[in-house]
Amino acid sequence: MPQPTDAPDPIVYMDTAARTAVGQDYKERLAAALDLRSGQAVADIGCGPGTDLARLADAVTAAGSVVGIDREPRMLAEAGRRLAARPNVELRLGDVHALPLADASVDRAKADRVLQHVDDPASAVAEAFRVLRPGGLFGAAEPDWDTLAVADDDVRTSRGFARFVAATVRNQTIGRQLARLCTRAGFRIRSVDAVAVLFRDFDVADQILGLRRLSARAVEAGELPAADVRAWLRRLADEPFLAGFTFYLVTGQVPPETRGDEPGMSSMTRPAAAGGGS
Repeated sequence: MPQPTDAPDPIVYMDTAARTAVGQDYKERLAAALDLRSGQAVADIGCGPGTDLARLADAVTAAGSVVGIDREPRMLAEAGRRLAARPNVELRLGDVHALPLADASVDRAKADRVLQHVDDPASAVAEAFRVLRPGGLFGAAEPDWDTLAVADDDVRTSRGFARFVAATVRNQTIGRQLARLCTRAGFRIRSVDAVAVLFRDFDVADQILGLRRLSARAVEAGELPAADVRAWLRRLADEPFLAGFTFYLVTGQVPPETRGDEPGMSSMTRPAAAGGGS
């Protein structure tokens, strides 16, 4: 039987986050920054259950192609079910540290809330650089969990909760590091946007931030007193609610081979797998 501290199903969590107003807004911003065009080849790195694949496929039209890459077979199975009617979408099992794509084989690549979880973000960004063609664009969207704040009179409990949440994420400050990582990989930075992600509804915030679930885990871990957390949650649920953190959107470009190159366009729209064609 599910326990209050159990993590939510990852597919349900991803779908819920994508449906929020905040999720829809930043995804639209990221897609616009990628400057998607008909005929391009696009890689969705860490595509999950295919949340963004249809949007990408629509943007590049039937003349282009989209490859979704994920390391979890369950995610790819769900993405395959959702995208079964999309002939220009291909799914590949693979790891962000060794993408199943040939060098310089795609025009656009994106990683959305993926780098916060990986073993080596610098290696993952370098892989994105490797698979992009000259002039190609890479877009990354990542939170900075170290900026999480929950408004309440009990500042100590709010701060303790925020620190506990941040500690559950492998790369908790990845958002603020994106531009530096992209530059080191060889990208020319085209844009950096810091987005204030705000929650005014307790129930929505509870779904995304795990207010009840993670505060219960903090109590179990001895990080927060149970009585303080119970009172804190009652106030958050009953009074006007506000919580937020900073989310970073960064786009980088692979330097064109020649000044006259048209960024991100190629007559070869189907990305080849690493080590051979597909």
